Amino acid sequence: MISGKCKASPEKIRAALDGELDPMQAKKLNLIRQHISDIDALKANLESLIYGIASNYQPKINLLMTVPGISTKLTAIRILAEIGADMSVFETAKKLASWAGLTPQNQESAGKKKTTRIGRAGAYLKPLLVQIALAVSKSDKHPELKNKYLALKKRRGGKKAVIAIARKLLTAIWNMLSKNEAYNAELYRKADKPPAAREFTTAQAVAFLRNRGFVIVDEETGEIA
Repeated sequence: MISGKCKASPEKIRAALDGELDPMQAKKLNLIRQHISDIDALKANLESLIYGIASNYQPKINLLMTVPGISTKLTAIRILAEIGADMSVFETAKKLASWAGLTPQNQESAGKKKTTRIGRAGAYLKPLLVQIALAVSKSDKHPELKNKYLALKKRRGGKKAVIAIARKLLTAIWNMLSKNEAYNAELYRKADKPPAAREFTTAQAVAFLRNRGFVIVDEETGEIA
């Protein structure tokens, strides 16, 4: 079982494993073990304090724990601590997603988008939602999200697909907290519906279709535009 890159001989390795600790080494190990025990105790006290403060929001926490990927109470508390329990602060789910830095930046000039990168907001919330989205995208428990991720990954790449799933989960969370109802697959689909009376220029419409994998063909010549 010794790695071929190991330079020490088997005899030296056995001696190191079977060797004896001198009193000074034993004291150092005892201090290290005591330090680890103190950290664990502080961690437990801190978690107890967090749970005590969050106990007033237990119904909201229970709702969040029905969201795919949110399996621990502490994760639900972290999300609630970032966005709050009152969704009236955010007029729409889209505004919440923008506040969390999960929407593309809107920088256009002459009908052309300069960038589609997401914003830098949500320094604490966004990484957490991304980790949840990554876990959900690999799970078969919620095929509606996994299939959506795989479809987006083919067209837009893995990174953009994960951000899209994180945005959909946040959309579901906004609806859940606004309406006080548990998660269901229809909540995130509300983000897929285009807003009413949306207008496109010709150039924007062509770019929109190309981004979704359509090939634009000229009716008169039959050539690809």
